[in-house]
Amino acid sequence: MATTTPPAGPSATPSVRELYDAMSYGPAPEGDAPVREWIARHDGTFGHYIGGQWVAGSSTFDVLEPATGKALAQVAQGTVADVDVAVAAARAALPAWQALDDHARARWIYALARGIQKHARHFAVLETIDNGKPIRETRDIDIPLVARHFYHHAGWAQLLSSEFPNHHAHGVVGQVIPWNFPLLMLAWKVAPALAAGNTIVLKPAEYTPLTAIRFAELVHEVGLPPGVFNLVTGDGSTGAAIVAHDGIDKIAFTGSTEVGRAIRVATAGSGKGLSLELGGKSPFIVFEDADLDSVVEGVVDAIWFNQGQVCCAGSRLLVQEGVADRLLAKLRDRMERLRVGSPLDKSVDMGAIVAPVQLERIRALCQQGIDEGATCWQPSWAEPKDGWFHPPTLFTDVAPSATIAQVEIFGPVLVSMTFRTPEEAVALANNTPFGLAASVWSENINLALDVAPKLKCGVVWINSTNLFDASAGFGGYRESGFGREGGREGLWEYLTPIKAHEAVPLPVIDATAHVDTDEDTVHVAALPAIDRTPKLFIGGKQARPDSGYSLTVRALSGRAVGEVGEGNRKDIRNAVEAAQAAGGWAKLSGHQRAQILYYIAENLSVRADEFAQRIASMTGDAIVAGQVEVNATISRLFTYAAWADKHDGAVHDVPLRGVALAMHEPIGVVGVACPDPYPLLGLVSLVAPLVATGNRVVVVPSARFPLAATDFYSVLETSDLPAGVINIVTGQRDALARTLADHDDVDAVWYFGSRVGATAVEKASAANLKRTWTEWTGREWLDPRAGEGREFLRRAVQVKNIWIPYGE
Repeated sequence: MATTTPPAGPSATPSVRELYDAMSYGPAPEGDAPVREWIARHDGTFGHYIGGQWVAGSSTFDVLEPATGKALAQVAQGTVADVDVAVAAARAALPAWQALDDHARARWIYALARGIQKHARHFAVLETIDNGKPIRETRDIDIPLVARHFYHHAGWAQLLSSEFPNHHAHGVVGQVIPWNFPLLMLAWKVAPALAAGNTIVLKPAEYTPLTAIRFAELVHEVGLPPGVFNLVTGDGSTGAAIVAHDGIDKIAFTGSTEVGRAIRVATAGSGKGLSLELGGKSPFIVFEDADLDSVVEGVVDAIWFNQGQVCCAGSRLLVQEGVADRLLAKLRDRMERLRVGSPLDKSVDMGAIVAPVQLERIRALCQQGIDEGATCWQPSWAEPKDGWFHPPTLFTDVAPSATIAQVEIFGPVLVSMTFRTPEEAVALANNTPFGLAASVWSENINLALDVAPKLKCGVVWINSTNLFDASAGFGGYRESGFGREGGREGLWEYLTPIKAHEAVPLPVIDATAHVDTDEDTVHVAALPAIDRTPKLFIGGKQARPDSGYSLTVRALSGRAVGEVGEGNRKDIRNAVEAAQAAGGWAKLSGHQRAQILYYIAENLSVRADEFAQRIASMTGDAIVAGQVEVNATISRLFTYAAWADKHDGAVHDVPLRGVALAMHEPIGVVGVACPDPYPLLGLVSLVAPLVATGNRVVVVPSARFPLAATDFYSVLETSDLPAGVINIVTGQRDALARTLADHDDVDAVWYFGSRVGATAVEKASAANLKRTWTEWTGREWLDPRAGEGREFLRRAVQVKNIWIPYGE
């Protein structure tokens, strides 16, 4: 029997849906009493942690609570003297810490992981109070990841000797971390440094030092040997003192590109290891077949997570034209429903901006966007007036060259642009000096995986965003810095190879030396030799130097053995242009590159005696020494031909229903300044790993013995090497290397020469933060342990981690 439901009238009972829609969120505050009691127990004042002891500072500064603007605590201002004491404590603790076996260090790191878990809620609440981010983020994301990093690196500590043979810790590591993820950034740096056997001097951000101080208490509680971990609080001057300290062996920095550039200059020529994780302007690319409802939630996580104060925030929304209007309408509707308020409220989506100066910067850039013609949209509701809050903001009608499309705002501000084709999307995505991360949204996995390798960045998330794990490396390209944090690639940053030998420096040539002759000897006139002055090798062709000058090449005895062209800035420019034009080399398979390297070795072997004679004539060594060097060079070419199709990436085991692919990508155009000893072997030892992994090179050969290189290009001409892959410019090594380091289209410079030259290269590289590898202590290039292998291959690539969730 059918029943009829009477129509609802004014007095009808509301439906469940109507009741649900009428509901409003009530506050769900997290209790903060235990944390505030902890601050009170210390009388609101905290000192440094040095050598296993708490040390009062000579002065203090206030730490403010972003949600209220009120003072939370006072923290010691670190001085140069404080840094001196901390470095001395770390240095004193280093021998005993390194003498521990792998298992012992693993046990200490495991103890820290367990301690973090046991005090997880305390750390989460303290982080929220100190930083202003929502408790949901610190409780559910940050602190679990902190524990995960220490657990993961306890495992690496256990496996260190077997998985990283012939390497040891740098020594004393100086670490400077930012305020946006205070405890997580600490974990990213401290865990691998300890696992590798380093001791640490760490400076937290001046705005957010409290969780680092609580971590130092945990270090003390678990009994980590004194001096292994040292904490010095303070402002930028304290960080500068750490960077400048002669007792520091490596610097690890996360922060702004401007400060990273200054650190690169400050450490130039010091021999310190350096890793920089800097700013970003990450693209969030949406193709027309994407699930737009998922995209909206992805955007929320990409730009309004942590109030947009994330270096890899998806701050540039690039949308295919056909779905732009629909997506923006959905996005505005979602923005209306976001909740901004007390970060201790478990129901809010966005908390407070960390400091007034950051809030003012965000507001100023938003106004600049409006002044430059973009359209600004914000939700209709108002943000809280107490504390430092900023509403979620959307800009449309944004030109790719606009300030807000190029500059890192570091706030909850999204700029939107459209594209028509995948090629245009890639061009827009790469149209900034940064290269940290990207997000690609498409139901067509073929399209997504085609686009991902074309993006100039270190991390790509497919149909996802802001995924992190201790097993997967994180870091950027270009002005987003260099180095990786997390996983195997992150641990390499805290290790340095053990050198089996040191090369013996060659004696200085006396340019005035001459060969004595017997005046009584009668010389018979002979026809002059047919002159052959080697040229430069640029774009697959021999080229005369722009300068029009030549340099005399002399043997160690002082006897002239030939001349080479003197390259200059214009020759370097032409060589870089030729290398840029040879980008197709990176698209060849490893097998194809291997075949060409084998062919070069084959053609060199045919002329082995000729090259041996040339080397002997320059160096003054016996012919047998030249033969040994040529044979070693042929072997080295075989080594990298063998590696060309084998130096592949990895699939990281991340806690995700999906995979994280760690892909090895070529750096691009690399400048190489070669050492003087072993003029042929040294050149090939540096060039071959770069070429094998898909890079193009501009080589400055041995300044003292360049004729081996100018003979070598005749081998390249007959070996099917594409034009522009290897370019050779002879001349003054240091001057040409500096020009390469200054060039914005050069992506990295390898320099093997003097300390003065290395210093100049490292300083000049700060302009666009290109990668550098400099050495001035010498290597025994004949020894395969020092002259070839994974160290060279690792430096010849950059790792891109592509996260690919799957499943319905």
